[in-house]
This record gives sequence, structure tokens and C-alpha cells, in this order.
Amino acid sequence: MLNVAVSVAAGVAALTSAFPGLLPFTLWLCLAVLALVTAVNLKGIAHSARAFIAPTAVYVGAIMLVIVAGLVRGEPATVAEHAAQAGNLHTVGVLLVLKAFANGCASLTGVEAIANAVPSFRKPRVRRAQNAELALGALLGIMLVGIAALIEKFSIAPVGGVTVLAQVTRAALGDGPLFYLVQFSTVVLLALAANTSFGGLPVLARLLAADNNLPHLFALRADRHVHRYGIAFLTVASAMLLVISDGDMNLLVPLFAIGVFVGFTLSQAGMVRHWVGARPAGWRWRAALNGFGALLTLVAAVVVTASKFAEGGWLIVVALPLIVLAMQWVNRSYGRIGERLELGRTPAPPRPRRSVVVVPVHAVNRLTREALAAALSLGDRVVAVNVTHPGNESEARRFVEDWERWHPDVDLAQVFDAHWRLDRPLLDYLNGLPEAHVFVLIPEVEPEHAWQRMLQNQRGAVLARALRRRTDTVVCRMRLRVADHATAAP
Repeated sequence: MLNVAVSVAAGVAALTSAFPGLLPFTLWLCLAVLALVTAVNLKGIAHSARAFIAPTAVYVGAIMLVIVAGLVRGEPATVAEHAAQAGNLHTVGVLLVLKAFANGCASLTGVEAIANAVPSFRKPRVRRAQNAELALGALLGIMLVGIAALIEKFSIAPVGGVTVLAQVTRAALGDGPLFYLVQFSTVVLLALAANTSFGGLPVLARLLAADNNLPHLFALRADRHVHRYGIAFLTVASAMLLVISDGDMNLLVPLFAIGVFVGFTLSQAGMVRHWVGARPAGWRWRAALNGFGALLTLVAAVVVTASKFAEGGWLIVVALPLIVLAMQWVNRSYGRIGERLELGRTPAPPRPRRSVVVVPVHAVNRLTREALAAALSLGDRVVAVNVTHPGNESEARRFVEDWERWHPDVDLAQVFDAHWRLDRPLLDYLNGLPEAHVFVLIPEVEPEHAWQRMLQNQRGAVLARALRRRTDTVVCRMRLRVADHATAAP
């Protein structure tokens, strides 16, 4: 979630650096970019990957152009700030080095996306993912070192409302068309960097749901190879983060870095445990490599948390344990449900039992006729129940007369309630039935147009909710579609 929020905010920051007049609309631009990326991902992971190839190639080429042009340009005049910075480095010493190390590690975030999305690769998945990781590492190293060299060469310092990359680009290429090309490609690429989470989080959520650590809703896979519930949750949560931070990247990055480093440390420690337990050939050096990586990322996590604690880092410190506790609670809940469902045990063979179908009715019309016809094919006995008020004796008597005139060969039970309730009288009637299996068939009108739903009284929804919460009856909601006269069937 933080990766999506940071990526979108960073992309918009690059846009406002090129066009300062857009700065007041930062939040709306962030939400618009988030909506666009979400729409592309809802078309499917494979479709979104193909759509992002061209912007990625343009961005990499543009950054390489900036690096080459910046290195070729003549050396700028030495500024006085360099001497002061060197003095500060000597004074602060280890603390500054640790903080620089931690902040520098933030540049490496994102490489885990390939590992998280291995199931999305074509076979052989592992080999393709390894090749992609190597290519990503090489490009990342070249661009990171090149930009860092230009920052040093051109004496770039943070400026409010302008990104560091925009300053580097202007120093290397000037204010011409190439500057705007780099900025636009940066906008697109940083916004699309959020795609790593859109590809990874639904897969991760599905695995967690399969282990009963998240609601099973996240394990549902919709059309086009995309997990829509995971994507919807990710979009809503990221939008909330952007709104809370007002689209300010500087407020989101510390939270993002802490979460990433904690994840890195846990995953590396998990790999050490894996190597020690499996002990394949060469497991010692692999365990040592992962252990050293876990140590480095642990140091980075501690340093970033300590230095950014008052600036919002405390939120991650509080949120991570709460997320773990919530997952444990979900897991225990599924465990209790599994015990009641006798999962893992072979149940006794099913046997038919006497059943009754109860149909709530309030008028003699086509809807009632269709509901009773369906009920007669479901159970051994059908009973129509009419709930009315003692003060409406004339209306109740008229309904009985209409029923007897119609004569549908179905028993009618009229229940009176002094409090004008719909659910309680029906519940009391159902509790007195002798049959083991009780079906309740609720007839409803399905309007032809969506706007016509506001015209309905929601009687069926009220009854269905009460029956599911307070009884063991099988609730069926039969909808009769009402079409215009021109299109209605004869």
C-alpha cells in the first residue's frame, strides 16, 4: 500500500516540478493517476505488463541520456557548501554514516517485487524471474551510481517543490525539450512503479488467505487472471494514505522505508532458516549471504525508525504488530469454523428429510403465483404466511377473501403482530413448525432499470437478514424481473 502511495506521489512530484502551476492540485493528480493504474490492472496482470513496457524503455533511455550528458558537460565551479558538508561529516561521524546508509538502502526498494510475483512469470518461472532480477539489478546500479555522481558534480541540494532528479536533469540537459521528455517519462514510470504492488499484493493476499491468515475473499480469482478484491482493497487503502498525507511524498517515504526494511529482514531471516533446515549443496554460503543481508537491512530498519519516529515512523511501529494480531485472529476464527464443519473427517451419508417451504405473502398477484409455483417444486409441503396488524382487520379479511377466491391449493397462515414488525412474527411461526428442513422463499420484484431499485420497500432484504442471523432455515430470494410492456414475454 505504501509502495503505491509513494510511487504515485513521486510521479506527481515530478510533474509539478516541470509545471509548478499544478502544485496546488497535487492530491487530485495523485488520485487520478491511481485511478488510471487501477483501471489498467483490472484488465489483467499480463495486459498491464505489456502496457508498461514502452514507458519503462523510454524512462531508462532518458535517465541514461541524463547521465551521459551530465558526465560529458564541463565541471562546474566548486561551491562553498562542500567544505561545510565535509566538516559536518567529520563532526557527526558514525551517526551520519548510518543514516546515509539507511537512506541509501531505500533506493533498493522494489527489487522484491520480482520475488513476490514469481507465480506470474511464464514457465520456467524461477529461471525467468532470476534473469529479470539480474537485469533489474544491473540497471538499478548504473542509474543509481550515475545520478549520485551528477548530484555531487552539480552540487545539487534539496529545494521545496522541485525534485532532485529534476534539478539534475536541468543541469545536464538544460530547459529544452529533453528536460520535459525526462520529466514526463519519470512521471509515467514512477506512477507505474505502483504496478509492482498491484501485481504482487493480490498474489500475496491469495497465499495468506489460503493459509487462513486473511479472509478467503482474497483467494477468489476473477476473469483475466486478476484478483479484483485484492486490487480494490489496495486502491482504497492507497487512496486513503494519499488523502491523509495530502499527496506529500516526503511524509510517505519514511513509512515506506521502515515497512520495506522490516520485510527484507524477515524474508532474509526466513531464507536462513530454510537453508539450515533443507541443507542442500552449498547451503552454508547461501545461509551466510542471506544472514549478512538480514543484518544490513535490520540496521537500516532500526536507523530509519529511530530517525523518523516522530515524523510518522511510529505509525508503522504500531501498525505492524496490529496486522500480525489481526491475522492471528482471522486464523483462529477459521480454525473454529473448521472444527464445527468437521473438516478433515468424512461425514455420514446424506438422507432425505421431511421439508416445508414457507412463502411470505402480502397480496394476491403474479409475483405470489410465481413464488408458490416455485415453492411447490421444492418441498413436501408449502405454507403461505401473511403478517398483518390487529388494527387492520378489514384489510386482513379482504386478503383472505381474495385468497379463497383465487384458491391456489396452498395452506394460508395469517399471523398478527401488534408492533408492525416483519421479522419477529415470521420467526415465531417458523420455530413452531414440526419439519426438520424449513425453506423460506422470499418473492421480490427485480426492476428493469437500476434506478428503479430506490422505489422498492426492501421487505425481502429485511426478512432475509433476520432469518439468516436468527434461524437455521434455508433462505431463497426469488426475483421476478419486471420488463416494459414492449419487451415483456407473452
